[in-house]
Amino acid sequence: MPRKLGQHFLTSASILERIRDAICSTHCTRVVEIGAGRGALTRYLLPRVDELHAIELDETLIPALEREFGASPRFHVHQVNVLDTDLAEWGPAVIAGNLPYYITSPIIEKFVRLGQGFDTAVFLIQEEVAERLRASPGTRDYGFLTVQTRLFCSVELICRVPPGAFSPPPKVNSAVVRLRRNSEMPHAHTALLQFVSRCFVMKRKTLRNNLKPYYPPEMIEAFPEAGLRAEQLSTEQFRDLFGKLRAGIGDTGSRR
Repeated sequence: MPRKLGQHFLTSASILERIRDAICSTHCTRVVEIGAGRGALTRYLLPRVDELHAIELDETLIPALEREFGASPRFHVHQVNVLDTDLAEWGPAVIAGNLPYYITSPIIEKFVRLGQGFDTAVFLIQEEVAERLRASPGTRDYGFLTVQTRLFCSVELICRVPPGAFSPPPKVNSAVVRLRRNSEMPHAHTALLQFVSRCFVMKRKTLRNNLKPYYPPEMIEAFPEAGLRAEQLSTEQFRDLFGKLRAGIGDTGSRR
């Protein structure tokens, strides 16, 4: 079968078992599996779930998935693009999958924005992205993806995965991470994410320079963080600064 869409199929039984256990230690009501591929993870998950929704974009893989799992009333396959799909229609659920490297960040963002009812995600991703998710302020890997994710979720490294665990092997190392949604959602979270995005628009510039199109200069200068770069702020500092600026400028969050 030709490899399409940048797919690398996980074949290591030990890694598949660790992913399954991270998703469902014993039982899950519902799982949405992104990128079911040839069904390697599906085989491990199906005995432990009441309902499994498998998303697969590659139409050539759908018939084999239907042949192997279609007889089970718990299995549902969807030939759709996950980025164009409202995952909430299958919720509440655990979100999981071996993510194509080129759309990892958008899928993580999609999970982050799902909200309550989607409390856990387990993703097999490029190790470099896993390090970005776990990075500390002031380090090279710390950026918008880090802050966006950690404002809403804790990030746990389950295991690292070498290229030899896949067929064909990718050219990079991978890792399995588990995201657990925080018990409380940040206030005005959509506006908060927009604010954080503006702070990082030019990563090497200070906050005063990145935020001056949106806030009066005197308001920015009132805060000691004005001279810092976004990569130096913790998630708590972002949330605190956003709250203070929002309170000072009203609900628009912008002078435009």
